[in-house]
Parts: sequence; C-alpha cells; structure tokens
Amino acid sequence: MSSLIECVPNFSEGRRPEVIEEIVRAIRAIDGVSLLDHSRDETHNRSVITFAGAAEPVVRAATAAVGRALELIDMEQQRGAHPRIGSVDVIPFVPLGTTRLEECVDLARRFGEQIARLFDLPVYLYGEAALRPERRRLAEVRKGQYEGLKEEIGVNPERDPDFGPKRMHPRGGAVAVGARKPLIAFNVNLASDDLELAKRIAQTIRESSGGLPAVQAMGVLLENPGEPRYAQVSMNLVDWERTGIAAAVDRIRSLARAAGTDIDHCELIGLAPAGALLEVAAQTLRLRDFSPDQALELRLARDR
Repeated sequence: MSSLIECVPNFSEGRRPEVIEEIVRAIRAIDGVSLLDHSRDETHNRSVITFAGAAEPVVRAATAAVGRALELIDMEQQRGAHPRIGSVDVIPFVPLGTTRLEECVDLARRFGEQIARLFDLPVYLYGEAALRPERRRLAEVRKGQYEGLKEEIGVNPERDPDFGPKRMHPRGGAVAVGARKPLIAFNVNLASDDLELAKRIAQTIRESSGGLPAVQAMGVLLENPGEPRYAQVSMNLVDWERTGIAAAVDRIRSLARAAGTDIDHCELIGLAPAGALLEVAAQTLRLRDFSPDQALELRLARDR
C-alpha cells in the first residue's frame, strides 16, 4: 500500500474567493488526490487548503497549486495580519497512517528543489526537513516577512535560500517547504477588541516566551465588514499531545478573565486529529479512564 501523505499549503490570499477557487480547481484536477478542506480569512488575508494522497499525486497537486498561485497572487500588492514571505507562504508535508515522518522529509526536500527549478523560485526548508538547524522554526525563516526578506536576500548570506535564486520571485516572493507532524490551527476570539491584551496573552502562552510547550501564538484584531471587532489569539498547536486544545483554551480564559474580559468564541482552522478533539471532550466532561475506543465510529473503523 502506498504511503499516505497530507499536504497543507497556506496561500497569502483570503479576500478574493475566486482566486482560491482557481487554486482549488487546479488541485482537484489531479487524479489520486482527495481535497479534504479549504478555508480563508479576510483579516489574516490567508487561505489554507488541505489535501491528501500518495506521494506522486500529492506532489503533482502541490506543484499545480504553486503555479496557479504565482499567476494570481502578487506579493507587491498583498497586505494582511498574518506573517508571510510569498504567494504560497508555506507548504508542509504531513505523514498519515503508517507513513513515517522521514518519508515526508525526503519528499519535502525533493519537492523544494523541483519547484525552485521549475518556477525560478527561492525555497527555504523548515521543520524536520530543514538543512540548517536555525531554520527548523518557521518563525526564523519568516523573520522580517516578505518585505524584510526582500531586502536581505542576495545581500545577507544567512538569508540565502536552500534552493533557487538568491532573489525574490517578481510576483510570488519566496516559499517555505517542510515536513512536520499534524498541527492544529486554532483561534480564540476574546469578548473584547483590545489588541494589546491579545498580544500580551499570546506572548504569555507561546513556548518561545516560556509559555506552554509546543504552542505558537500571536495577537491580531479582527475587523471584518459587518461583523463585531474581536481581539484574537491565533495559535498553532504543533504537538497536541504535549499541549492540547483544552489546555491552551483554559490558559487563555484564565488570562482573559484576570484582565476583566472572557472568551467570546473559538475557531478551528482546517482539520484536526480525532484524538485531539476527543481529548477536549474528555477534559471538559472530566471523564476518568477515557479511551478513544469509546467513540463508536472509531471503534467500528478499527475492527473493519
């Protein structure tokens, strides 16, 4: 049986749904790939598309997506709340089922070299696929964002790409390609529009500031037309078995209440492992000796 691999490219466009539909169409045109989810955010000006399959069709779908994004998204015109370095900001490969992470590492490196050559695009390897230890953290690769990298690439050797030219693509900027475990993108919207509070909470909870293990976080202000303004703590939970959704939300709620407000609502971006969602239920209900096998559908699937 072929290895099953998930690909979750993030695109620096969330305000023009017709652009994302074009990219989705390019992915759907590839046989052997299952499109699992796609979502967009206007404030972040960012979209996330999730698809899966065997290695070869996944690579073909990811290549097609990159090609369309470079045609349709011009980084010289792009602005948004989310950090980014290119039209296709980041392309992670994630192992599913019995697939080993090492297979995704090899795939990410081969894919990065391929799209650098095909599109004349600077490619930076991150996560488990990184060739330089300082580039394991995506935040280091994106330091200075598109504008900062544009100034440094070709000038500062520390910002040289792993593959491709030492200059930005004229429309698409650069791209980070990597391999990682399943990640949960989860946003907590406060019952407040206090951006500084959201930033303080994000700094308190993120691992890089001494907060919760395996948590990345930033504070942003949501200002979508016709909707209430919310200060948001936007998170990536990079290893939910170290810090799960419930633990992160509980910590944010405690910090928000200490500041005189609370959580209004939460958002799951894309997909999450079933185990991570079951953990939320178990903790919320304070279940003792809970097992995922107590979820009926999972128990039936295991026996098939």
